[in-house]
Order: sequence, then structure tokens, then C-alpha cells
Amino acid sequence: MSIYVGNLSYEVTQEDLTSVFAEYGSVKRVQLPKDRETGRVRGFAFVEMETEAEEEKAIDDLDGAEWMGRSMKVNKAKPRENSRGDNSFGGAGGGARGGGNRRGRY
Repeated sequence: MSIYVGNLSYEVTQEDLTSVFAEYGSVKRVQLPKDRETGRVRGFAFVEMETEAEEEKAIDDLDGAEWMGRSMKVNKAKPRENSRGDNSFGGAGGGARGGGNRRGRY
């Protein structure tokens, strides 16, 4: 499981986030995506903690909390969608519903 942390200051660092979430348990990983062109933080992050109980406590306490001049949005991260914008598992189609890329025509 992973935690999504949004509405972050563009000045935030991985160390800042680790420090905040360490108050709720053992932080396994912090991912702070940056813009490819500018190298600037994109305003959101993903945090993984040792246990689900630690993650739940952090989510409950930090969602909506004011930090670095912003109100954080903290919740369970959702699985990433693929580049087509759906949750399919890839492949060329076929199977029981008929072939190919006939999206929405079942």
C-alpha cells in the first residue's frame, strides 16, 4: 500500500516528508516526482510505511493539515492507470468479448 500526498509546497524535500511521516512509524520510501523539463517538484508525493496501521494513522491525522503554508491532501494511493486511460491489463485484446481495440462496443 502507498499513501498519496497532494497539494504540497514546491519547496518540499524528501527529507521534509520523511520527517513528518516518521512521527507515525517507520517510513520505507518517499517518492517525490519532479517535472522532466524544469526539475521542479510537481506538488505531490507517494509515501510507503512499514505497516498498514501506521499508514492509516498518518492519513487520518494529516489529511487537511496545514503544512508549509498549504492544506495537505493525504489518502490511499490508487493504482496507476495505463497510458490509454483505462485499467486494462494490456495485451492486444481478443478473448471472450471479441477482438481488437473496439473500446466500448461490447
